[in-house]
Formats: sequence, C-alpha cells, structure tokens
Amino acid sequence: MDIDYSTLPKRSILCVDVKSFFASVEAVRRKIHPLDAYIVVVANKQRPGAVVLASSPLVKREFGINTGSRAYSIPNDPRLIIVEPSMKLYLKVNNMIMNIYKRFVSDDDLHVYSIDEALIDVTASEKLFGDKFEIAHKIQRTIFKELKLIVTIGIGDNPLLSKLALDNQAKNAANGLAYWSYDNIKDTVWKIPNLKDMWGISSGYITRLQSMGINSVYDLAHADKYKLKEKFGVLGLQMFYHSWGVDYTILSEKVETKSKSYSKSQILMRDYYNEREILIVIHEMVDEVAMRLRSHRVSAGKIALAISYSRDIEERGFKHQMQLPRHTNCTKDLNTQFEKLFKKHWRGQPVRQIFVVCGKLEPALYEQIDLFSTNEELEKKHALDEAMDEIRFRFGKSSIFWAHSLLPAGTFLKRANTIGGHKG
Repeated sequence: MDIDYSTLPKRSILCVDVKSFFASVEAVRRKIHPLDAYIVVVANKQRPGAVVLASSPLVKREFGINTGSRAYSIPNDPRLIIVEPSMKLYLKVNNMIMNIYKRFVSDDDLHVYSIDEALIDVTASEKLFGDKFEIAHKIQRTIFKELKLIVTIGIGDNPLLSKLALDNQAKNAANGLAYWSYDNIKDTVWKIPNLKDMWGISSGYITRLQSMGINSVYDLAHADKYKLKEKFGVLGLQMFYHSWGVDYTILSEKVETKSKSYSKSQILMRDYYNEREILIVIHEMVDEVAMRLRSHRVSAGKIALAISYSRDIEERGFKHQMQLPRHTNCTKDLNTQFEKLFKKHWRGQPVRQIFVVCGKLEPALYEQIDLFSTNEELEKKHALDEAMDEIRFRFGKSSIFWAHSLLPAGTFLKRANTIGGHKG
C-alpha cells in the first residue's frame, strides 16, 4: 500500500517538552544547572512507597530512578537531593513558558498537552520568525535565557509526527531537536522498534496486536487493515494509518466535546473497610464537585461512581452510573444519590480509590420540583450551599467544612491546601 502524502495537510508543528520539568524547576530554584543536578521529586518523603514524580537527567542515567519509581528504591547517596513537589511554583513556571510560546503563535495555534509539553503550529509564524527550525532554536534559547530550563523539540509535518520525533529522537539528540516528515516515514516511524514507543498504543492493545503477529511499527504498517478494523474497530484503522504517519489534526480547529462533566478522584492513604468511613470520603468529594457545578451555574442529570479495591485482593472494583430523578447541583441531593449507588454495589471489599463524576449537565436556570420536597426545604438547601460557597470563595476551602471531616476517616482537611493532590 502507498499513501499519497500530497493530499494530506502539511504543517510546521513543534512538540515542545521541558526536560524533567519538576526536577529542573527545583534545580533552577537552587541555582543548579538542570543537567548537573541530582534531584528527585517525591510525592511524600515520609512514605517509603510514595511515587517518584520526576528525577533529573543525571539521576535517571546514573541511578535508574524514573517517574513512577518508588521512594524505597532511591539509594542513600549524599549527592541526591530529595524534595517534595511545589505545585504552585510549577504552575507559575508553566504559565511563564506558555507566555513565551505565545510570543511566536496565537492562542489558536497552541495546544497544551500536559504541564510540561505543548504542541505549537508555527506555519503562520514562519513569515515573521524564520522557518520551523529557526523558531525551534529561538524557543529553546528564550526559555533557557529567561528560565534556565532545557527544552527538547520534535518537529513534524503534523502533530503525530512531531510527537513521535520528540519521544523517539529529540529527547536524546545532542541539540534537543529532531524532524520527522512525510518524506522519511520508512526511516523514522517504521524504525520504531517497540510498539510501546508508538503514540496511542496502550499495553492492552500491544498484547492483542502481538497475538496477531504484530510486534513492531513496521509490522503494523504492513498488516491487513481490514483485519485490524475487525479486531479493534475504528481504533484499528487509526493505529494502522498512524503507522504510516497519517494525522489530519489541525490544532486551530478546536473540537467541542459533546458531553462535559465534573469529577474528582482520590487514592486513599490506607484501605477503608468500614461503610461509614467510605461514605465520609465520598460525601467530601461530592461536596467539592457540587461546588464546582454551582460555580459554573450548571446542574447534573447523571452521576457515576468508580471504586477500586485494595491491591491485596483479586477483585478490581466496580464502576456504575445512574440517571438522577431530576437535574440538581445541591450537595445534599447529590450525596443521597451517590450513597444509594455505593450501597447498591459495594459488598464489603477494602476500598483504596474513589472516583465520582457528575455529568449530563444543563444550565441551572430553574429546578424541577419533586413530590417529596417543599419549596421551603429546597430553598434552605440552596441557601446553605450558597453560604458555604461564599465563605470558601472569600476565605479558602478549609474555612468551613462538614463536621465529619474531623473524624479519622476524613481526608478533606489533608487535601484542602494541596494542588493536584500534592503540596503547594
């Protein structure tokens, strides 16, 4: 099979990654060059099983400590500086980096992929700042000059190729740059040795692909696309065409999500066995999601609850959803429904992770009255929610809370001053 690449959109896309972002920010904070630092960022220094969130390049290379490693695997070496994350600082630096990108492109041509990675379409900017290679060099130099951070950049004819160039070549290149184009698919994309290094292919898909005799990207590109579609559906065709470097994405053409939702997830510090304790945590989480619903002036018509059990048992957990009898953003009403959903499906297993979702959103312009509540009762519930929202908005999340958060099972107060689950 041959692809007519002349019919595909050809853009100048940069995929920019800040090298070991958290660890590099901590190095600069200590006036150390990021490439000379021995820094490990750990979620919680007091927990041996805490996850490593980032490690500097030297630590990765000399000690094999990478993101996802556990704190207990860090050797007792005097050169190592072990720190907890400073999420407020990282977000502040990230915002500074975004502002640098915006000197070269408009907001429409900038797509934030993660806190340390972004896709930038510089096609329209080449008339002002030079070709894609010059712009990439200028971004590297500007970020280092102003923030002392190192960035690597994958350059491609579309977002997929720029991302693959970044992950498979630029990160290890001496100048931190790599260009993958339609003209060199056979020498770049097809030379990716492991399927895990191909963007968009998860470990579950890898196992199923291998059962079909597909063990590399080259194999994938030369597989029968109809058999791939039969086994994986539309995703099978997507994987096939990605192996040929095909990606029609135009960053400035934003895709509106069909269904928005608000959610919260939490990994518990220990296994929870007691129903009352688990419900305390669920109520705390629903309280926070409900406050977000009200701040965006929407109400939910559907809820979903996912529970993961302790790793010490074989059962993995459950995920169920339900339509609400009426749209609402009232904390008490949502808690009642989440409690019903939990009690219906939980059978006493130890709980380690909780995920709550409120979806099927509508503007909260009015509220349907049910047969079992009076107008006065509804007004009291809304007045209570509004009062708590106002106090939290003015004085902080922990300025007012439900009494059950003071019990040993409560996690709200521990999380109140964190960002993304980590200390600010």
